[in-house]
Amino acid sequence: MAEASSTEKNKQVFESEEDLAVDLAGYVAHLSDQFAKTRGAFTLVLSGGSLVKSLRKLVEPPYIDLVDWSKWHVFWADERIVPKDHPDSNYFLAYNGFLSKIPIPVGNVYAINDALSAEGAADDYETCLKHLVKNRTIEVSEVNGFPKFDLMLLGMGPDGHVASLFHGHPLVKENKKWVTFIKDSPKPPPERITLTFPVINASAHIALVVVGAGKADAVRSTLGSDQDTDLLPVHMVSPDGKLNWFLDKGAASKL
Repeated sequence: MAEASSTEKNKQVFESEEDLAVDLAGYVAHLSDQFAKTRGAFTLVLSGGSLVKSLRKLVEPPYIDLVDWSKWHVFWADERIVPKDHPDSNYFLAYNGFLSKIPIPVGNVYAINDALSAEGAADDYETCLKHLVKNRTIEVSEVNGFPKFDLMLLGMGPDGHVASLFHGHPLVKENKKWVTFIKDSPKPPPERITLTFPVINASAHIALVVVGAGKADAVRSTLGSDQDTDLLPVHMVSPDGKLNWFLDKGAASKL
């Protein structure tokens, strides 16, 4: 299935995106089972882009019947300030491609309040996370006191951005807030909320799922032997827990 082993920087390169999706489903299902049994909940953070498509094998046998969906709690690494039924909404993408096909309790899906401003939505989402940390749905990092999600699934843009943390933007340096907002995103739509790097890096597990030759330069600058000295946001993904890269041949073509 995997063309290369994961011995180097927990990196797996797959012959096709289909093979990647199969392996990713097994990886997520395994962690779901592990955390559901050990702590009675599984907190999963999604991002947008092609990531949701790569989760499609989870809604097929055997996983659709084996996963204990009642233990899932789903969050977003970032979200656009648009209505939930807007094509640019990460929630809309995830709902259509994944969440509508699994029996997860409605109350366990934590979308932003799209009726608020970007700043208001960020504050509201952080308040929600603080409540869930207090009632122990979300773990807390013993290292820095930030929320510790069980698994964060991140994509990466061709420019090396992750979540809505963009190269050269002041938000990449935010180290106090859990959730912050951006009104001048270099990629439309301009208004978004995003988790900050301290929260991202507090995760127990992070999977960076990267597909397509258009992202090969950013992958090379991060994982290649001649790593780029120009610090991209993806370079700053350095969790206290475990980091795994899932790459198709296109994304890994310049390694």
